Amino acid sequence: MNIIISNSSNIPIYEQIKEQIKNKIISNELKAGDLLPSIRSLAKDLRISVITTKNAYEELEREGYVETIPAKGTYVSNKNVELIREEQLQKVENLIDTAVSIAKISNISKDEVKDMIDIIYGEE
Repeated sequence: MNIIISNSSNIPIYEQIKEQIKNKIISNELKAGDLLPSIRSLAKDLRISVITTKNAYEELEREGYVETIPAKGTYVSNKNVELIREEQLQKVENLIDTAVSIAKISNISKDEVKDMIDIIYGEE
């Protein structure tokens, strides 16, 4: 599994791991039922503490993204894909709401905001 960690980031390493795995699940790169690397194996590959990897997996399990089966491993959960998508849509909606509020206060037009989104999305 390709995970990149940054020691210079303000984000704790376990959080970096958790977010990258979560993003792989959300983007469907990891599918329901896929086996994740063992805690020891991932820790060895990333050259980090087993405890750090364990913390990331525990967080993912608490949030419902993975399930651990004793003596078998940690698997991507069968959590409803639509529920995950709805959670992500809600996050985007909240961020857009904040951006629109800032734009209105700053007298930035709707067209300018749309242009920014197109550029950021890569559809110039």
